[in-house]
Amino acid sequence: MQVIHYSVLKHEILTHLVPLSNEGLVVDCTLGEGGHTEALLSLYPGIRVAGIDRDHEILNRAEQRLEPFSDRFIPLHGWFDDILSDFPPELPRPDAVLMDLGISMYHYGASQRGFSFTTEEQLDMRLDTSQQLSARDIVNTYSQQDLADVIYQYGEERYSRRIASAICRERSSTPVETARTLRDIVYHAVPQGYRRGRIHPATRTFQALRIEVNSELTRLRRGMAAAVDLLAQKGRIGIISFHSLEDRVVKHHFRLLAGRAPGDDKDVEYYQDHPALRLITRKPIVPGAREVEENQASRSAKLRVAEKVGEVNHEL
Repeated sequence: MQVIHYSVLKHEILTHLVPLSNEGLVVDCTLGEGGHTEALLSLYPGIRVAGIDRDHEILNRAEQRLEPFSDRFIPLHGWFDDILSDFPPELPRPDAVLMDLGISMYHYGASQRGFSFTTEEQLDMRLDTSQQLSARDIVNTYSQQDLADVIYQYGEERYSRRIASAICRERSSTPVETARTLRDIVYHAVPQGYRRGRIHPATRTFQALRIEVNSELTRLRRGMAAAVDLLAQKGRIGIISFHSLEDRVVKHHFRLLAGRAPGDDKDVEYYQDHPALRLITRKPIVPGAREVEENQASRSAKLRVAEKVGEVNHEL
């Protein structure tokens, strides 16, 4: 099987997410094509890994890749926040939990769902193809104000109003059906100088739509909370983020549970005396020059790691 996705920060994951025992369980919340899981199973010959993915197609690809480890690999189909919140009772508390929040290169290059704006694909962006809401629905049915809000909040796009207005003008005569059509609308909606920036002017809009379609930030917050609850004592959670919105959510949650956020928050005052986490990485780990050279998509990756040292107080 040809592997499309390059697993980022693989060495760093193996260094920081060390299982507590030779027969422990690791949960890979965002399995993708299984690169991180393959590395963990290869390095630690006694552990098991439960790999979660919502996309049936990519889960099947991972199972093929991990066939040599079939006795120690447990595939789980679903959203990671749902599975972590209702974890299979027959499995033990995990020694480590990994979340790689990047979208697999398989989705950009082979899924034909409009994640990439470089090809003429139908606007979709669903990781779960059984759900109703797609990117096409958003661009063609959301009000101009709601569309602008999504692009601004989830894409941090300064020209969100101009882009939303241009989309609404276009769809008034012809529905916006493809990724390339949307890309061109965004390109012509922004000022000429903005078109010559470091990234394509449609990048932030596509990010925003993908986050909205898949409820990514909501699932991240819920999944982190469930993961810390589930972890064994001294177990570790590692999260790789790829844009500032994700990294801020991870940083805030880790610092809150470690009692290191601003002290005027009553939750933090509690955790200063009874921390649930210990920060392993004070600053995020980023890829080295060699990894970035080999895989340009890794350049924005940030890994944060924390260790469970107490329990979360759900009465706060």
